[in-house]
Amino acid sequence: MTRTLTILGLESSCDDTAAALVRVTDGMPEILASVVHGQTELHAPFGGVVPEIAARAHAEKLDICVTQALTQADVALSQVDAIAVTAGPGLIGGVISGVMCAKGLAASTGKPLIGVNHLAGHALTPRLTDQIAFPYLMLLVSGGHCQFLIAKGPEEFTRLGGTIDDAPGEAFDKTARLLGLPQPGGPSVEQDALKGDPKRFRFPRPLLDRPGCDMSFSGLKTALLRTRDQVVAEKGGLTRQDRSDLSAGFQAAVCDVLAEKTRRALVDYLALNPAQPTLAVAGGVAANQAIRGALETVCETNGVRFTAPPLALCTDNAAMVAYAGAERFLAGHADDMTLVARPRWPLDRKSPALLGGGKKGAKA
Repeated sequence: MTRTLTILGLESSCDDTAAALVRVTDGMPEILASVVHGQTELHAPFGGVVPEIAARAHAEKLDICVTQALTQADVALSQVDAIAVTAGPGLIGGVISGVMCAKGLAASTGKPLIGVNHLAGHALTPRLTDQIAFPYLMLLVSGGHCQFLIAKGPEEFTRLGGTIDDAPGEAFDKTARLLGLPQPGGPSVEQDALKGDPKRFRFPRPLLDRPGCDMSFSGLKTALLRTRDQVVAEKGGLTRQDRSDLSAGFQAAVCDVLAEKTRRALVDYLALNPAQPTLAVAGGVAANQAIRGALETVCETNGVRFTAPPLALCTDNAAMVAYAGAERFLAGHADDMTLVARPRWPLDRKSPALLGGGKKGAKA
């Protein structure tokens, strides 16, 4: 007997307001609609995301996104089987906006409510796009997170390592600001690096001299700052070529770190003898073509399949939230009106926190 499930997903954890509809028929997913309203212009004057501005923009746009997604999919709200929403981690004001909107929709329609971990949305995206089987190795690499995870089930993840300070996306954003490039920093640095010489400036490759899969990118950003200042002191300023060479050197260092740490993570993952060994990469930084190329080379060398979502599904979107919600719902999980927004929500709750904790819990 055919079973069809249609899920409305909402995403508002950072600076993208999104709604999407995903239909799962006998385990096969299909994206019916995906609407994303970015906030780049709102935050551009400040050189980064301003949480208060982001939260207000989410509150203004969420209902518009939902209406547009339903229209695009030609689906009535009454035809939706459940409503999934990012309940964390993220900027708390934005997460609250999404959770409250989802609660309102659930209360008014009587539809089930499903809270989704934003990181699980990214981590399960390869199943949405390529239907890959568990277990697979996931490199989640984004503006706020960088982790190697063995995905064993929709809510079962084992962390092999991650960043102990800045995430790569955060380091790209800070590098862009240091070099006077526009935000978001990742695409700006990547484009600038295309015109640069990655060998002119040799930046450090942090933590490669230590065993394990943990990473660090804060010191790399500091090294770039010092090199930039040295060039400015010697020449009285930066030429366009200087800037491109700095971008290329920085990006090359990030690629080398991620490639080497991926090799190490593959050793632990392959020890499980997976039937279809696969490395999946997701998150905003997964859109970087140089990083993708470095990871593909590692996989080819180790006889492992490489997969990455389409670029539109690498950055924050609601299709991944809807699909992660569908996986939870099909496993018999749902939430109620006590669902709370969480600024922190690690996927692997058994491993020690990489970034420490506090009253709000472990950061990652």
